[in-house]
Amino acid sequence: MSKTLSIIVGSVLGASEYVAEALEQVAIQAGYQTQVHFSPEFNHIDKSGRWLICTSTHGAGELPENIQPFANEIAKNDLSGINAYIVGLGDSSYDTFCFGAKNMEKRLKDAGATIIAEPLHIDVLNHPIPEDVAVSWFEEQLNS
Repeated sequence: MSKTLSIIVGSVLGASEYVAEALEQVAIQAGYQTQVHFSPEFNHIDKSGRWLICTSTHGAGELPENIQPFANEIAKNDLSGINAYIVGLGDSSYDTFCFGAKNMEKRLKDAGATIIAEPLHIDVLNHPIPEDVAVSWFEEQLNS
């Protein structure tokens, strides 16, 4: 049985996309078949494998526009068979730091999904190249 990972990206300026692509390489090296969803549509995402949500926060703590329809579909479905990782990018100078990722975590849990590991919230002020910290974290998760 093959291991699959759906990488679901919420991005405004592209940083989450770079992180998602770096994490995809980690997953491939760990033997996963991957699919990255830059414009995620709920009905096109594999419900039998693991999910990795990689999202930034936009405006006053909202999810990026490209992932909002996907996030809204979560509440309409039973995700009790889904195991997910969450990576959030944010700027700690805002009081809405990583609200996008926190929002996705709540929605997934409320729909019955299991969050596999403590979500990673990357502060871009302290990590100007967020891929580096994300890759280290994800390698640790996949090897534990």
